Order: sequence, then structure tokens, then C-alpha cells
Amino acid sequence: MGSPELPPVLQDMYEYENRLKTFTKWPFAENCKCTPENMARAGFVHCPSASEPDVVKCFFCLIELEGWEPDDDPWVEHSKRQKCGFLSLTKPFDDLTMEEFYMLEMSRLRTFLVSIHQTSAI
Repeated sequence: MGSPELPPVLQDMYEYENRLKTFTKWPFAENCKCTPENMARAGFVHCPSASEPDVVKCFFCLIELEGWEPDDDPWVEHSKRQKCGFLSLTKPFDDLTMEEFYMLEMSRLRTFLVSIHQTSAI
């Protein structure tokens, strides 16, 4: 029984700086829309493999995307493929009330549990 590959301690990935730290070997650094900063702001963490150096995963909705081009906008690519609670935030994460954070975290955990269930059913 397999489970989804997850970046280290997902709750730490709520912090932009922690997501940004995962992009040390990201192939697009400047003069493009998919810079490490823009990728991290859109909720992505970098989780490359030997054959796919540009794989990213949203820490929240767990969507995994690859095949990035310099003009790809991470917010657009993320939102057109999956509804994500992180992208739906109407205010900065640091401004959430404790209740809003817990509701958001429950949504993230529900997504994770559904992902595990779907993976184990295969």
C-alpha cells in the first residue's frame, strides 16, 4: 500500500520562506513568471526527481505539476487545474484568526486523507 509523496512537515509549508527554501535547484531563476518566489507564493514546494527537475507540489491541495515553461504563471496554472483552499485565502496567512486557521487546516487534512484513500484503493 503506497501513500502520496509528501514534502517534509507540511504544516511548516504554510510559511512562504519554508516553501521558498525548497527551490534551491529550480531551473527557472529570473526573467520569467515561474521564479522560485512566484512558485512559493502560489503554494508550491519543489520536489524534483532525477528525470523531472521541475516537479512541484502544492502543500495544501497536493496537486503535482511539471513541464513548466518560463511564461507559465504559477497562480494561473494552479487555479485552472484544481480548486485549492490556499489559493482561495482572502487575506495574508499571517492575518488569519485561529478559527480561520483551524478551518483551513481541517480542509487541508481532509484533502490529504482523501488522497491517501484514493492511493490505497488502486
